[in-house]
Amino acid sequence: MKYRVERDSMGEVNVPEKALWGAQTERSHINFNIGTETMPLPVIKSFAVLKKAAAEVNFELGKLPAEKYELIKKACDEIYKGKHDKEFPLKVWQTGSGTQSNMNINEVIAARGNMLAGKRLLHPNDDVNMSQSSNDTFPTAMHISAVTEIKKILLPNIEKLITTFEYLEKENDDIVKSGRTHLQDATPIKFSQEISGWRFMLINSLEQIKASMKSIYKLALGGTAVGTGINAPKNFDKLVAKKIADITDEPFVTSENKFHALTSKDALVACHGAIKGLAANMMKIANDVRWLASGPRLGLSEIYIPENEPGSSIMPGKVNPTQCEAVTMVAVQVMGNDVAVGMAASQGNFELNVFMPVLIYNFLQSVRLLGDAINSFNNNCAVGIRPNREKMHDNLHNSLMLVTCISPYIGYDNAAAVAKKAYNEGISLKKACLELGFMDEDSFDEVFKPEELV
Repeated sequence: MKYRVERDSMGEVNVPEKALWGAQTERSHINFNIGTETMPLPVIKSFAVLKKAAAEVNFELGKLPAEKYELIKKACDEIYKGKHDKEFPLKVWQTGSGTQSNMNINEVIAARGNMLAGKRLLHPNDDVNMSQSSNDTFPTAMHISAVTEIKKILLPNIEKLITTFEYLEKENDDIVKSGRTHLQDATPIKFSQEISGWRFMLINSLEQIKASMKSIYKLALGGTAVGTGINAPKNFDKLVAKKIADITDEPFVTSENKFHALTSKDALVACHGAIKGLAANMMKIANDVRWLASGPRLGLSEIYIPENEPGSSIMPGKVNPTQCEAVTMVAVQVMGNDVAVGMAASQGNFELNVFMPVLIYNFLQSVRLLGDAINSFNNNCAVGIRPNREKMHDNLHNSLMLVTCISPYIGYDNAAAVAKKAYNEGISLKKACLELGFMDEDSFDEVFKPEELV
């Protein structure tokens, strides 16, 4: 590979000849060869948004010449469109402030702008990073990427699954089946009512995530190094937040307290907590579906789910609830990520949090995994759920917990005796009740109506 020599405040560095990044990026590339996880591209694209907005404000305030502003804007637009994704090779496991990723994008914007100009015009620090610090740009990029990814990937897929469950409720409103608590038989329930529970879990999670996003709309940009706004012009924070809001079409505003914005990550913790709540709900839904589909002959077998692929390399004809398993594995990952997010957010020492890259990496991974898993579960499983009506009917009428409907007439203790006799002797509840003499046949038939218990 051929190299060129780049310089920064520490001296000369050999940089790959065709790379747009410069000396500071290359130092990080060499010094932090840790793992395979690179800075998420949504963070990079969010940096492009804020760098463009900052350049526009600096231009309007007379700090940045028009020619330089136009070059920065063009380079940022290209980065946002994904034209230079390979120019951002830095690992998540770098400085905890994200300084090196901030300089990575500063250097790429400057180099690309100079390429467009045909001369060295832009400086990564003096021009691209004007009125900014890594300490306020990185948390701003975190917030922008969190909002955009939630809006693009997670919320639409939640809404799709809600719509699927709405359809399944309407299609199965006439089915009464046995309910279950503690994995044991319980009183009757409509299949549509069971599905409605799944739907409302998603509705609640959707509302909780949206509510938690309100704090993420507050941006740190303008606080610069420690929250005082040193080297930034008056009202820069408000003006640049407005530009970011205009570019993204999201209601971003400047944080009213930059000292909080730089060191605290509580907004992301709260939002990820709501995302973890969604993961918990999806775990429950997926488990319900695979329990209900268990069998096909020796399990509950109350529903059919799509048969997408062979389930075993040794047992011919076996088909497994693979979409459910994928969802539950994703849920476990998200729950683990929540620990990382919370721990990272707790590391705000004095004026800065220094665990930001790992925090946003885990946050965005949770958003992506859950959004994709919900979409896959919806398309490859939920839309194809069908009831096994015969099995549901048989299970319902074989349930000992139907004794609950005669309890008001013969008392709790007598009803319990009926259930135990029926179970121990393998007979029906009706026969047990009549043999114990608690009711006559006509009285029993008058009140024993399982389908009316829902």
